Amino acid sequence: MTTATVVGAGPNGLTAAAVLARAGLEVTVLERLDHVGGAAASAPAFGDQAIVDLGAAGHPFGAASPAFRALGLDRPELGEHRLEWVHAEHPMAHPLPGGRAAILHRDAEATARELGVDGDAWLRLHAPATERPYATAASILGPLTRWPDDPLLLASIGVRGAWPASLLARTVFRSGAAQALFAGSSTHATLPLGSLVTSGFGVAFGGLGHSVGWPFARGGTQSIADALRHVAESAGARIETGVEVRDLAEVTGDVVLLDLTPHQLLRLAGLDLPTGYARRLGGWRYGPAVSKLDLLLDGPIPWADPRVAGAGTVHVGGTLREIAEAEADVARGRMPERPFVLLTQPTAADPSRAPAGKHLVWAYAHVPHAWPGDASAAIEAQIERFAPGFGERVLERISTPPAALELWNPNLVGGSIGGGSLAGTQQLLRPRLVDPYRVPTPGRVFLCSSSAPPGGGVHGMSGWHAAHAALRALGE
Repeated sequence: MTTATVVGAGPNGLTAAAVLARAGLEVTVLERLDHVGGAAASAPAFGDQAIVDLGAAGHPFGAASPAFRALGLDRPELGEHRLEWVHAEHPMAHPLPGGRAAILHRDAEATARELGVDGDAWLRLHAPATERPYATAASILGPLTRWPDDPLLLASIGVRGAWPASLLARTVFRSGAAQALFAGSSTHATLPLGSLVTSGFGVAFGGLGHSVGWPFARGGTQSIADALRHVAESAGARIETGVEVRDLAEVTGDVVLLDLTPHQLLRLAGLDLPTGYARRLGGWRYGPAVSKLDLLLDGPIPWADPRVAGAGTVHVGGTLREIAEAEADVARGRMPERPFVLLTQPTAADPSRAPAGKHLVWAYAHVPHAWPGDASAAIEAQIERFAPGFGERVLERISTPPAALELWNPNLVGGSIGGGSLAGTQQLLRPRLVDPYRVPTPGRVFLCSSSAPPGGGVHGMSGWHAAHAALRALGE
């Protein structure tokens, strides 16, 4: 029987394992941690009172992922292993100076009505992802060099998404509310908002919010990894945790897939890499980092605009100008006084994750790569700015600065969570233009991490594409 070994059991590694096992290969997955999921994991916290997401929390692209849908993670027949998406009242909110907030509703028309003068422009800009969310996800979650399934749809997204978000927002929208709402979604690119293609993130995240929403996984993000594990094992894959691979000579298999970033790839013994490819990996840029803070509260955050308490995700950064300046500072290696904060309120969608009457807050601030500090105070100050009295509701805190993130998961190099910056040529050369999943070394070795297309996020698509590349190679 043809064999395959997957190194790393993050969502991409588990997705690859499930695809290969379903294709009839004998699959072994080796994971250094004692649990599957990589940075898509959850654990008891605050004296085991609550379930906290250790890495990713909200999942618009997970809900739209072609891989997760094809693997049937939410099928009822999976029983207790079934993945269930749960939604807050609003996918996203963006508090504004002065006490009001811009709200992203599941109903695009409701969002447009509240944006008033910018309502029609908002609907037109987000139309592709709003009206065809699954086709949009399939179009953008893959190598940019492949021939798209729907060229017209991808072209429609590209015309909108190629622009710098700051320029597009100021050109298309007249109100500060619409500009800020768009800027917050665009900041998921973790690039300065004056960079090309940042508008693509705004269009995609906003449109998906109107259609599939920005859901949480019931029980925590670990539920996604557990569902993937069940699907892979049901197809015959064998998963071993607590096994760290340091030498590829220790790994057997007709194909080997590596859920690793370039930093770990270069440290792996037994890889005979061509000089040019090794140089490319050595120069890999990981981009800005995050400093994470988890909070247990004795009640919901007292937002100045009460509607924000019903949002699953909250972008805390103020105006378009404030966000753009903060992101530019981070890109230059300077810690901003008021960083952009991405905050989720898991208990707004899944109250079971905390004791009755208590609420969880999961938040991180964008900070410079490998920044040695802890942004917890800055995060809390940003929240307090839009929710006076917030600090009085905090019962307990768990701070995880960039260094602690990398110590927990070596793929999070310097505290960077996306597998590598999308700046410059790394949007296309991820890590190379042609056959990006194939590692040019003797044998059939493939890269299936977020450092391969399409990049970061809990959607499994890097593993999906790498597994199919491996299957094609076996047919050579």
